[in-house]
This record gives sequence, structure tokens and C-alpha cells, in this order.
Amino acid sequence: MKAAIYTQKKDADTFIYLSKIISELEQRGVKSVLYSEMATAMQFSNDFETFSGKEDLSEKKVDWFFTFGGDGTIVTSLLFVQDLDIPIVGVNTGRLGFLSSFTKDGVFQELDDIIRGHVKISKRSVIEIISPTKGDFFPFALNDITISRKETTAMITVDSYINGEFLNVFWGDGVIISTPTGSTAYSLSCGGPIITPNNHNFSITPIAPHNLNVRPLIVNDDVEIHLRVESRVPQYSLSLDSRLVNMDTDVEIILKKAKFQISLIHPHNLSFYETIRQKLLWGKDKRN
Repeated sequence: MKAAIYTQKKDADTFIYLSKIISELEQRGVKSVLYSEMATAMQFSNDFETFSGKEDLSEKKVDWFFTFGGDGTIVTSLLFVQDLDIPIVGVNTGRLGFLSSFTKDGVFQELDDIIRGHVKISKRSVIEIISPTKGDFFPFALNDITISRKETTAMITVDSYINGEFLNVFWGDGVIISTPTGSTAYSLSCGGPIITPNNHNFSITPIAPHNLNVRPLIVNDDVEIHLRVESRVPQYSLSLDSRLVNMDTDVEIILKKAKFQISLIHPHNLSFYETIRQKLLWGKDKRN
């Protein structure tokens, strides 16, 4: 059995912590495969196997993908896991952590359950940009795909179509197309709804809309969404999760749900409702 070890941190405390995790896994018969940039930066022993992309994970037949950081670290893991269906174990060493449900200390007590499969597996949908088909970007996003203005304080307009049928022209700073996973990210900050992970929906959330009657919309995730931008400047910003790409305004975006899902591992006794209560401090009102 093998576990990929991935983090974006490179400090001494993280090295010591990961060394303990690796030792605990080894005692349970699980070999660690280290992210190559991390292994080099932290000067791990050359005896470890390493990975730098999807092909390495597939070739080395990795069973779990451990991430150490915040939700952004889990989102970035999509670049490596992609459609390999390797379950992701998110250990929260960051701040909020909606997705990384194992605590830094608590994961040591959960390792046996993880290895034995006594955990919950949450399947998460992914958005794919199907047009343009060529470009210098990875066309998948776990949280959201966002169109926003670039290098201008003026509004942009985003024409939107659902399965070829005209929906609306969004006047404002842009628009967010979010999965249920991403509903607690940027979309939530812009007034979008929280969607439970097992729903099969996208949310379309305007960013600072100029028309006050424009509100977030939830649609089935089996649709194809077409977006066209007009702006006073020749480019707009396209973000896929945390990855930013500059696009010419004559480039139209067509997106849909990807053919694969991402698997997140959670403790068997943890529920989504408990998570949002903890993270958003629901029920902490003094009147309760």
C-alpha cells in the first residue's frame, strides 16, 4: 500500500510533522510517496519514491493522497489526482477548512480507520471547460470557474446561455459558476447559497451585480453553460479555482460537469451539517 504526501509548506515544523506521519504510516505497512518539489525543498532522504504529476501517481499505484494545509491545498490536488479516483485525505493545518476534515493531531488516531476503510467517502463533482479546447490552462476546477473584469474599474457584461437558451446578461464585476463543493468558497462570499455536497447542481452567482434584481441561480449540473464577455478593455480574467488565466474578450467559454469525480475521505462520525455549524459558528447566538 502507498500514500502520496503533498503540502505546499516548506518550513522546519512541517518537515518534523510530516516525518512523524510518514513513520506512523510505515509502521502500518504503508509506503510514502513524496511530492518531488516538497521532498527537495525539505531535503527528505533520496530513498523515498516521489511524484510530480498524474502519471507518477498512476505508475506507482498510490492508494491514498494525503494533503496537509487548508482547503486550497485539497483543491490544488486536483492537478495531480484528476480522474485516477485516488481518495484524498485532507489534514487541516490551515485556517477555516471546509474540505480538510482531519485535524493536525487527530489524524494520528484516525490512520487505522483510514487504512481499513472505516471512513466516509464523499464524491465531489468537477467542472470542465470544453471550449476553447486549446489553451495554456488545466481545464478542470473542483470549486468554481469565475469570469471577472481585468485592468479596469468599469463593469463588464457576461452573456449567459443554458443548453443554448439565453439566460441573462450579467452587468457587474463578473460571474461565478460553482459546484456544491465550491458553494462555501468565493460564491458564498458573493451571496451565493450553500449547497450540500450530494446535490447535483451548479450555482451561478453574479459578482457585484449592477442590477439589483439579479440573484444567484441554481441549475442542474447536467447542463452546458455558455458565457460571452464584453469589456472596455481587450481582456478579462478567467479563474479555475486558484489558477488565473487572461483571456481575450473574443474567446467564449463553454463549460459542463466533468466525466469524473473527486473522492474526499472524512471521519465516519463527521457530517456536512456539523462541519458548517463549526466553521460558520451556527448556533453560537447567546439566545440559544
